[in-house]
Amino acid sequence: MPTQPTTREALRKAFTSWRTGVVALLAFPSGLPLGIVLYTVPYWMQQEGIDIKTIGLVSAAQIPYAFKFVWSPIIDRFAPAWGRKRAWILVGQAMLVASLAAFAASSGHPTVPLVALLTLVVSFASATQDIAYDAYTVEVLRPEERGVAVGARNALARAGMFVGRVVNTFGPKLGWAPTFAAIAASFLPFGVATVKAPEPDVPPAPPRTLRQAIWEPFVGFFRHARALEIAAFLFLYKFADNLVTALVSPFLGQLGFDPVDIGIAQGTIGIVATIGGTFLGGILCTSWGVGRALWIFGLLQAVSNLGYVAIVDAGVNRPVMYAAVAFEAATSGMGTGAFGVLLLRLTQRRFSATQYALFSSIFALGRTFAGPPAGALVDAIGWRDFFLLTVPCAIPGLLMLQRFVPWRSREIPAALDEEAPPAAHGTPATLGGLAARGLGGALAGTALAYLASALLAALKAMRGGQAGLDLGAALIRMFHPVRAVDWVDVVGPPVAGVVIGFAVAAYVAARRGIRTA
Repeated sequence: MPTQPTTREALRKAFTSWRTGVVALLAFPSGLPLGIVLYTVPYWMQQEGIDIKTIGLVSAAQIPYAFKFVWSPIIDRFAPAWGRKRAWILVGQAMLVASLAAFAASSGHPTVPLVALLTLVVSFASATQDIAYDAYTVEVLRPEERGVAVGARNALARAGMFVGRVVNTFGPKLGWAPTFAAIAASFLPFGVATVKAPEPDVPPAPPRTLRQAIWEPFVGFFRHARALEIAAFLFLYKFADNLVTALVSPFLGQLGFDPVDIGIAQGTIGIVATIGGTFLGGILCTSWGVGRALWIFGLLQAVSNLGYVAIVDAGVNRPVMYAAVAFEAATSGMGTGAFGVLLLRLTQRRFSATQYALFSSIFALGRTFAGPPAGALVDAIGWRDFFLLTVPCAIPGLLMLQRFVPWRSREIPAALDEEAPPAAHGTPATLGGLAARGLGGALAGTALAYLASALLAALKAMRGGQAGLDLGAALIRMFHPVRAVDWVDVVGPPVAGVVIGFAVAAYVAARRGIRTA
């Protein structure tokens, strides 16, 4: 029986591996387009005199990032003979070069529809590259390389995003056309690295049909005995951290800090701390074990929110603010590094694109849904009590962690590994019964999504001076959209309902099986 390598041996192999190096290197072009979409395009539009409401509307073009699991089965199923996932990475990079070159060509006289369209294309191309890159990472890395590789790739992805902020400094001075052209050209060396990147030691066989590529990744996940608990953990582990980060910038601004101080804290100190924390978190997963790292970093994430309470008490005090932002960013990065290792462990290699996209989408939901309740809480109880309240908000995520990785565990249990045999529960479901369960889940999910949207709209109206919580009026306004962006509230819930219904059907099929005769 082969012996388990020591921590030092595992780290030495990981740091000298071309697989680890190329996974880390390709993280930079993975993070760069997101920084362009989040930071550069809105700033460029503002510099061109476009009003803030229109800029906000164009920001909805980021939606491909939230729904990349929709077309990820295509990447699993239709893998080209050459390069498999690497070929899809090149497709995404080629689309990014073309769309960013189009930005450069149109930068002299941009129109809002064209900017929105190009932003949507950049987002789609970037999400496609991310799907293939994440799947390649799952397939190519060996177990002893995952901790170091995840820490390095998350750190370099953050560095790539940071370029979006740097561009805002040089774009107005050098001109936006050469700036966008330079960004487009910067992807070419990474294309060479993609071509030279190694293939997995044993490439997994792709799904034979598109149905298999779409259906089996969901079923494969739900075959885990504690699938719903894992999904809840993916949503909740960083929820308290997400509540804070959603509103840090307006908090510091309202408290009276100078924009330059905020820029130094978030754009320099925060970025360095996040990158360092992410890299360290991945490394410590190798030496401590994933389970132990998740516990320690989860507790540190919760405690770090108290730094913002200290800022409230201290007032406009730059050393206190810098220290609090650095500590929170570092612990958040550590949690992200350990979390990334866990996602790699949970993902089945055969369905690497679809399952990793599914897991990362569940994780992203926590970030997406943190902003609205955070704003409502601050409006109701004030900044100091809000930050105090975020600390116990970390408890649900830690309780879910305890369910499948006990406090004293060094690693996640073998039952969660992809090799674990499936277990059936109950009598097999018929196709008609499966469809009925899926339809019921879709209708319930749609209704709950509409109710949640109406509740948020009603709370917003209350903060604007409306007397009482009027859900009826909010629902009426929702189904009478005025602006283009209002249609998101109309179309979004049914889309969410379809995803929920599909997940319900997959869960029933995984747990009970399907009657074939």
